[in-house]
Amino acid sequence: MWALMDLTSAVLSSTPMPEVELETLFSGRPQPHQRSKRSWVWNQFFVLEEYTGTDPLYVGKLHSDMDRGDGSIKYILSGEGAGVVFTIDDTTGDIHAIQRLDREERAQYTLRAQALDRRTGRPMEPESEFIIKIQDINDNEPKFLDGPYVATVPEMSPVGTSVIQVTATDADDPTYGNSARVVYSILQGQPYFSVDSKTGVIRTALMNMDREAKEYYEVIIQAKDMGGQLGGLAGTTTVNITLSDVNDNPPRFPQKHYQMSVLESAPISSTVGRVFAKDLDEGINAEMKYTIVDGDGADAFDINTDPNFQVGIITVKKPLSFESKKSYTLKVEGSNPHLEMRFLNLGPFQDMTTVHISVEDVDEPPVFEPGFYFVEVPEDVTIGTTIQIISAKDPDVTNNSIRLFTPHQLICIPLRTSSKGLSPPVDGYSIDRGSDPGRFFYVDITTGALMTARPLDREEFSWHNITVLAMEMNNPSQVGSVAVTIKVLDVNDNAPEFPRFYEAYICENAKAGQLIQTVSAVDQDDPHNGQHFYYSLAPEAANNPNFTVRDNQDNTARILTRRSGFRQQEQSVFRLPILVADGGQPVLSSTGTLTIQVCSCSDDGHAVSCSPEAYMLPVSLSRGALIAILACIFVLLVLVLLILSMRRHRKQPYIIDDDENIHENIVRYDDEGGGEEDTEAFDIAAMWNPREAQAGGAPKTRQDMLPEIESLSRYVPQTCAVSSTVHSYVLAKLYEADMDLWAPPFDSLQTYMFEGDGSVAGSLSSLQSATSDSEQSFDFLTDWGPRFRKLAELYGASEAPAPLW
Repeated sequence: MWALMDLTSAVLSSTPMPEVELETLFSGRPQPHQRSKRSWVWNQFFVLEEYTGTDPLYVGKLHSDMDRGDGSIKYILSGEGAGVVFTIDDTTGDIHAIQRLDREERAQYTLRAQALDRRTGRPMEPESEFIIKIQDINDNEPKFLDGPYVATVPEMSPVGTSVIQVTATDADDPTYGNSARVVYSILQGQPYFSVDSKTGVIRTALMNMDREAKEYYEVIIQAKDMGGQLGGLAGTTTVNITLSDVNDNPPRFPQKHYQMSVLESAPISSTVGRVFAKDLDEGINAEMKYTIVDGDGADAFDINTDPNFQVGIITVKKPLSFESKKSYTLKVEGSNPHLEMRFLNLGPFQDMTTVHISVEDVDEPPVFEPGFYFVEVPEDVTIGTTIQIISAKDPDVTNNSIRLFTPHQLICIPLRTSSKGLSPPVDGYSIDRGSDPGRFFYVDITTGALMTARPLDREEFSWHNITVLAMEMNNPSQVGSVAVTIKVLDVNDNAPEFPRFYEAYICENAKAGQLIQTVSAVDQDDPHNGQHFYYSLAPEAANNPNFTVRDNQDNTARILTRRSGFRQQEQSVFRLPILVADGGQPVLSSTGTLTIQVCSCSDDGHAVSCSPEAYMLPVSLSRGALIAILACIFVLLVLVLLILSMRRHRKQPYIIDDDENIHENIVRYDDEGGGEEDTEAFDIAAMWNPREAQAGGAPKTRQDMLPEIESLSRYVPQTCAVSSTVHSYVLAKLYEADMDLWAPPFDSLQTYMFEGDGSVAGSLSSLQSATSDSEQSFDFLTDWGPRFRKLAELYGASEAPAPLW
C-alpha cells in the first residue's frame, strides 16, 4: 500500500478508506477472494508559490508498503510537469520542484505515481493519481484594467450625484486570506468628488460646481488589497471628469447702442451690420434668437441669426431712398430659445439693444417710368416713325430731363437744383445692341423717341424684345435700363399661293362635271378673323370651255370638267391658270397653274398611257423591234462620221507653197489713227466729275462727231431737299446704305442719276427690253424689199399662238 509523507507542510487527508492486511502472497493455502485495502488515503500536496531558494524545493515523499528499504522498488512519476517542473527520486520516492512556481499562471498540477520491481519491472502497486496545489501568497497588486477613465457630469449637480464607477481586480486567490480583498480611496480630487471604498462609485462632493469657473477635473483613485491593512499592495488610476454645460447664464449685449450705415442703393437681403449678445454657455444652451421688437425701421430692415456664430445679421428688407428717409432706429432683442426651469431664477434670459442705421446717399442710375413698355406697331410702318416715347429720370435730380452729348453735336443742359445742391447732367438714351442685333429700331438720344430704323416684317420677326439704356454723363457706370416688348401687327402684304405644284390627269372618256383636282392655298399673313380664300379662273381663261373652278367655301376649290370627249392626239396637256385671292384689305391675289394631262385609261378609270407618241407607232411594231431599228440607225451614223473623218485626214504633199510660208509673210495694216485730233476725242475729267468739267468751261467734244445727248447732270434732282423730318431722312438713307453691298465704307452721299428710271434720258439698258410694256413695231421692214424679208419674219407681226387652256 501507498503512503504519502509531506515533511514541509501538514498533510491533509481526504476521505479515509479501510486498510488492507497483507498476507503472504506465496503461501500454499488458498485464500478467500477479498478486496485489497490501502494503508493511506492521499490525493494532494501543497507547496508555496514564488520560492526563491537556490536548491530544489522539497514537495513530499511517496512510499509503498512493499518497499523494505533494500532498493528493490523503483518509483516512477508521470503527468503534468513530470520531469520538467517536478522530479522524483526513484529509490526514496522524494518529490522536488525544480522551477519557480506561480499560482497566477497555474494553480495545480495532476500527476501519477507507480512502484515497479526494479529487477523485473513488474508493477508492485496499481498506478495512483495525486494533485500538487500551489499555495497563494500576496504577490499581486490590484489593477484597473479599464483605466484611465473619462466621465462627464452636469454642472450645478447636487451633492452625491453619481459620476462613474471604477473597478480594480487582484490576481491573487480570493479564497485564501485577504490577498484579493480590495478597498478604494481617493488620492486627488477632493473636496469636489468622493469614492465609495467598497464599490468604487465616484460621486460629487461639492455643490454648485460651475463649468464657467472650472470645467475639467483630474481625480486619482487608489485600490489596496489586504483590506487596506498595512503591508497590502496598491494600484491607482486616473479619472478625467468634465462638467457639462447647462443653461445657467442669460445672454447679455456688451453694447447697448450700435451705429451702422448703409448705401441707399443696397439691394434687398444685403447685409447692413451685426449685433451680438454674449452667452457664457455653450452648445444648445448658447443658441440665440434675435428679433426686432420696436423702432421705425421694422418695415425696412430684417434680422436673422447666424447658426454658426450666434450673431444677429441685419439685412435690407425693402429698397431704401436717401431722399425719402435718412436714418432708422431699431430695438433688437436677443434671447435663449432653450430654457431650464430650475435656473429661471438666474434670469431673465433675454436682453435688449438699440441700433441706429444711417442711409448714405449714392449717385443712382436713371430710373424709367414705367418700368416696362409694351408697344404694338403694324408691320407696314414707314422707316423713322415714332412708335413710343421712352421716359427716364435721375432720382438724384429734381425735374431734370435726360440729355446726351453725342459725337456730332453738343447739347448744353442747364443744371437743376436738388436737395443736394447742383446736380450733374444725365446722359441720354440708347439701345442695347445685344438685344437688337438686326438694328430694327433707333431711339432719339435726347427725347427718348423710339423709332423704326428698318422695315418690319411680321412673317420674319413677329416680336422684338429690346433693352433701352440711359446713362449719366459724368458717371458712365450709372446706367439704367428698361425692357421694351414690341409686337409687330399683321397687315395684308402677302398674297395667297399654292403650297406645291399641282398636276393632275383626266381620261379621254371623262364626263362633263367630273372632279379632276382639289386645290388649296397658303398665306403667310395672319388676319384676326382667320384666312378666307376665293378661287376663280384667271381673267385670261375666264371663258375656258374645258374646265371650271368651284369654290368650296372652306379655303379649297374643286376643278371640274366642262365637257367630255378629250383626245390625247388633239391636245395632251392643259395648263389651267387659277386665281387665288384673300379676304384682306387690300385684297391680294396670285395666279397658280394646274397642269392637266390627257391620258388613255382602262375601264376602271386608271391611267394607262399619258404619252401621245404611243399613238403614232404601228400597232404591230413591238418595243424590241423599235430598239433594233434605232440601233441600226446609230451604227450607220457612226460609219458615215468615220468615213468623213478619214477623208479630212488624207496625207498632204510635202512641197510647201511659198504663199503658205508663214516665215516670209508680211501683214499690212492700212488703218490710220486720228492724229492730233484724236487727243480731243474725250475729256477724262468728265469721267471723274461731270459737274467740275462743266464748271471749268465749255465741254470738250469730238470734232469728228456731234454729241447726241447733252449732259444730264443739270437734271439731277437734289436729294437732300426732303420734306420729312431729319431723323426719318437719315434713317431711310442709313437703311439704303446698309442694304447696298457696293456702298463706300464712309459717310458720303453718292448720286448716280445720269440714266435709268427717273432720268431725262430714260433707261439705256437692254436687259428689260423684252419685257417692256411698250413694244416697238418692225412692220416697216416688209417694205424694204427681199433683202430684209428674214428680219421682217423675225421681228415683224406674227399670228397669235393657240391658247394652252
